[in-house]
This record gives sequence, C-alpha cells and structure tokens, in this order.
Amino acid sequence: MIGKLSGRLDWRGADQVLIDVRGVGYIVHVNDRTLSQMPAIGEPVALYTDLLVREDLLQLFGFPTLLDKEWHKLLMTVQGVGAKASMSILGALGAEGTARAIALGDARAIQSANGVGPKLAQRVILELKAKAPGLMAMGVSLSATADADDVVIEPAPALTPRRAAPAPSAQTARAGHTADALSALLNLGYGQGDAASVVATVSAEEPEAGTAALIRAALKLLAPR
Repeated sequence: MIGKLSGRLDWRGADQVLIDVRGVGYIVHVNDRTLSQMPAIGEPVALYTDLLVREDLLQLFGFPTLLDKEWHKLLMTVQGVGAKASMSILGALGAEGTARAIALGDARAIQSANGVGPKLAQRVILELKAKAPGLMAMGVSLSATADADDVVIEPAPALTPRRAAPAPSAQTARAGHTADALSALLNLGYGQGDAASVVATVSAEEPEAGTAALIRAALKLLAPR
C-alpha cells in the first residue's frame, strides 16, 4: 500500500491534487481543510495516503498527518460512512474536533459536515465512543506533519509471538485509564494544569470509570472554560 507521497504539487482542483513524484503523477483526493494547507503550484508537498480499492476504481486519499489518516480509517468502520463522508467530517472538524465531538456525544457537530445527516451523525457517535479514546491518546505521536521526501510504502507489521501478560490489578488499570484520559485532553489542546485537575476530579468521583468515560466527564467539566 502507498502510505505516503512526496513530490511537487502540479495541479489542484476542488477536492483533489496532482502530485508529481519523480515523473509519475498521482491524483490524491483531499478535504477542504487539507486543500487550504497546500503550497503553491510547483512547490514541494507531502501527504500521508490511504488507498481505496474497488473492483473498478483505485483512489488515493491524502492527509497532512498520520492522526488525520487514522481518524479517516476509524470513521470508515462506521456503517454507512464511506470515504466521502469521512473526508467531509474531517474537513469540517479536523481530527481534534472530531475527537471532541465523539467524546462529548455531540452529534450536531458531526452533522455540520456536508452530506452527513442526523441519523448517520448519531451512528458515528454510538459506534465510535468506545473506540475513539485509544486514538485520542495517541494524538501526539501521530500529529507530526508529513515531510516532503521520497515515496514511502508502508511495510506489513511483523508478527511475533507474545506471551500472555498477567491481568493488571484494579489500581494499575485505574492509573492507566487516568493517564490515557490525561493524554487525550492534552492532545486536544487543554493545559496541563486544567487537564490534570479535571481528570483527578472525575477519577475520584467515578473510580470504576474507563478511559472513554473519564474523557467524556472531563470534557463536560472543561467545556465552559
């Protein structure tokens, strides 16, 4: 799979760009937000890409960061969300805005994306509310912008046998949930002090809460600030 393209921007359209990579031109579909970040024609450009394969069609979708790409892939796991709807949601909200909307159960924010109706927006919230915190916690490591370098092909991950780890204690699990929740809030742009204070508060009030529940509760407290 083509995981990244680096080259020269040859052309830009309403929802796609043409990137020249050493004499080979690639049409890459992008959302409005990504398109607005594109350099001038003839300038170096790099995008992380996801390849959509159908019987009669091959389409490349481009993203400025791996975080955007991973959100695109996660959104497309929702029934009824295709590449077009996913790109529309990310174009309207960005990765951070999408994460915040799902964590808060804000279907109206998802619905603000062009072509996304209320039923589909609600389905996105319901199907991803348990999956989103894991990706939110990885935000910092995935948020680096692609550099204009050579084409990169994503290697298949090596499969190595692993021993089953012992079940974590309740205290260890709780610490992991609070750490993940804190990381997710920091990735969304909240300050260290506010985020740590709110996570500590909701963790004390809901000692059995998992990461997703802690994030939702913390965001509700942080929202008015």
